[in-house]
Amino acid sequence: MYSLEDLLHLMNRLRDPQFGCPWDIRQTYATIVPHTLEEAYEVADAIERGDFDHLQGELGDLLFQVVYYSQLAKEEGRFEFAGVIDSITRKLIRRHPHVFPSGDLYAPLDVPRLNEEQVKQRWEEIKAEERAEKSSAPQQLSLLDDVPAALPALSRSAKLQKRAGQVGFDWPDALPVLDKVREELDEVLEAMADNDAAAIADEVGDLLFSVVNLARHLKVDPETALRGANSKFERRFRFIEQALRDTHRPIEDCTLEELDALWGEAKRQEKNLPSCG
Repeated sequence: MYSLEDLLHLMNRLRDPQFGCPWDIRQTYATIVPHTLEEAYEVADAIERGDFDHLQGELGDLLFQVVYYSQLAKEEGRFEFAGVIDSITRKLIRRHPHVFPSGDLYAPLDVPRLNEEQVKQRWEEIKAEERAEKSSAPQQLSLLDDVPAALPALSRSAKLQKRAGQVGFDWPDALPVLDKVREELDEVLEAMADNDAAAIADEVGDLLFSVVNLARHLKVDPETALRGANSKFERRFRFIEQALRDTHRPIEDCTLEELDALWGEAKRQEKNLPSCG
């Protein structure tokens, strides 16, 4: 069985200026980023579908992205893969003083357990300390400084809101957030009545931000929820397509009422309810 050292050697060979792969040789940090995002989503997709037969391969694809960046950095004299391993290990030891109080990775496991709330509080304190250490201009330090701009918009909204909530800038519970969602929906309607395209886009953004806030207060991850809704829509639409194929009818020839009836049938079948027609 191949090892991590074999994978690192393979990466080095792929990037060999004389004998490597032309495609791999011309890649940069920036050109690899889209592949990294795609591989991360393929891991998530395999988990959501319960496709554990392919999860190992998807995780390998994701690991290869880390190896790739490390190879680029090695060639530039910045760092190597071993440094990546060292930095994450040190960080996790530092962020888990309740597990590694002495900072020794191999110390005996005889530390009293903290409850989940204590662990969460300490985690946030340590991360705040790390953000302060990273800041080159402490007077401009913000809780939001290290929320990645490249995160999917829904996930980033939730993270921004969570950070602000740490200092009390948050709704007390879900009900007032629901009122805010209704308010933002009314503002979308007003913008539509004015036929103001820029205002419509702005208000729709506010509505989405409020819905993310509602999801957060209801302990629902918005990105996961929307991915689930996407999958549900795709599943039901495919049902419509197949039903029309079975009757040799082009979907373009159907009325919206006919398509909606098939949509209802798809929902009934998902719930294992008998069809009414």
